[in-house]
Order: sequence, then structure tokens, then C-alpha cells
Amino acid sequence: MTTSTAEPAPLLTGVEVEWIASGLGGSGPDGELLGVAEGPVWFPDRQALSVNDSSTSTRHEWTEATGLTTVATDTGAANGSTRDRQGRLLSCEQARRRVVRHEPDGSVTVVADRYRGLALNRPNDVVVRSDGSIWFTDPLTFGVDTELDHAAVFRVSPDLSRINLVARDFNLPNGLAFSPDERTLYINDTNRMHIRAMEVESWSVAGSRLDPDTDRVVITMSGGPGQPDGMRLDAAGNIWCTGPDGIWVVAPDGAHLATLDLGGRLATNLCFGGPDLRTLFVTTFTEVGRIRVGIPGLDPDREVTAPDGPVWTAGGKS
Repeated sequence: MTTSTAEPAPLLTGVEVEWIASGLGGSGPDGELLGVAEGPVWFPDRQALSVNDSSTSTRHEWTEATGLTTVATDTGAANGSTRDRQGRLLSCEQARRRVVRHEPDGSVTVVADRYRGLALNRPNDVVVRSDGSIWFTDPLTFGVDTELDHAAVFRVSPDLSRINLVARDFNLPNGLAFSPDERTLYINDTNRMHIRAMEVESWSVAGSRLDPDTDRVVITMSGGPGQPDGMRLDAAGNIWCTGPDGIWVVAPDGAHLATLDLGGRLATNLCFGGPDLRTLFVTTFTEVGRIRVGIPGLDPDREVTAPDGPVWTAGGKS
């Protein structure tokens, strides 16, 4: 574990990762990667962790009492996932090239599978804003026969009637997360090894857009094995992101506060959970781990004041 002098310290001294599940992910007969453990999501109502295995298109649930159990099959190689404020699970089904929402009655709603009549590439990760809008990354990966000419970030309106492209100049857009006040969207680019940030602003009837004039690189990662993939924020607004040698903790101004060493394992994603959101759950290619941390995760059900940010009027930005 690598720590820093940041206060409060994001990582606790002397606390190590406990590996609570294994046997996920897999490779083919020639060693090709078929899939990994991904998409951890915490459900506070039942104190349960949802985890995807994209190699077998299965979804599992972990609780303290039962351990890891399989709860769904044929998930379309689901990767990044999240939940909305109604407690519904949303997932990026990479094999089906779509984003879906699982309804309480067991039905599946397609959030997005096309843009302007063309099939999406291979949706990777997803987040829901407090206004109900759904934002997801759509990179070009695994040799998909793309119909689009870009690797992009999309926004879907709360009523699912409109999909807008909000950023298209990424190499491989992957994890994404909103700042505590939802006025900034952080997006990492796996191939470029960095995390970017852009301000969110109101955009007439279409909803919100990302202001390209505010685009900045928060941090560029370097070091040992590992790359930016899954990403979450803590209650202090720090960014927790997979990266070289483990999980990086990065301040909003780009300061590298700490690195959680995973003992050579390559992290794929993470989320905060537990009764107080002070447990960090981590997925690797084949395992799920947990560790107590010094700062609680950002509460996804928190009250957000004026999430729309700056508004465009006839006279410009207000």
C-alpha cells in the first residue's frame, strides 16, 4: 500500500485487501481473454454487491451471509454497471452492443442500442445523474464491426426519448463519474492513460451537454502494469480509479494522493459499499476484494443542489 500525507488519509494504515470471491473471468484455449470480473454495484437495501462475469455472461451477488451466488445468466457479456435512485440496475451489455435497465418486475428496458439509426460500438460503462439522465461510454474494442466512426460518450434523456453525443474525441473512453455537485464529469481514456474533466451545462430541450472549452486533463498515469478503467468518487470529491500498480486516489486538482497496492493484480473496476460506504470493493480479472478505507464513498442517493450547472441564454452563459 502506498499512502500520502493527505488529510483525511484515503487509505488506512495497516489495512490490507481481503479477497472474498475468486474463479471469475476466463481465457480461451489459446490464451485469449474471454472476459473478466467487472461492474461492481452496491445495493444498500439488501447490503449486497452485484458483480458481472463477462466471460460467462453471468451476474453474481455477494453478501456477508451467503458469499457469491449466481443470480442471472445470459447477460450479454455485461461490463460496467450502476444503479439509479429507484434501485434499478443498469448495465452495458457489450455482446449485444447496448445499455439496458433491469426493472423491478424482472423485465429489461433497452436504454440505448443505436445512435442516428446506427448500432453502437460496444458500450463499456454507465452512470446516472440525479436528474435521471443516463451517461455512458462507447469505445471501439475487441474488433467490433463498427457502424459509427467515433469512440464517444453519450447522454440519454430521463424518459429515454433522446440520445445525444456529448464527446467524441476519445481514443478509448472507459470509466466515468460525476463530481459531488454533478457540475463536472470525469471520463478516463484507457489508451491515453489519463483522466479528463469537463463541465456540464444546460442545453435547451435536449438536456445537458459537456462544455468543450472546459476540457482538461486531470492526471496522466504512469508506472507498472494497469490502466484507467473503472472509476468512482469519494465523499470528499477525490477520484478513485484503476491504474498502474493498483487503485489510484486523485484529488480534483490532479494531485496523486495515494495508490492502493493489489499485490500485482490488475484491477478492472471498483465501488464503495457497506453500511457506511467505507468499504471499497475491487474487481480484478478473476477476483473480488474488499478493504476498509479512510473516506466514505460518494452517496449516490445524496441531495444534489441545482445539478444543471450554467445555462445558455440569448446573451450567452449565465
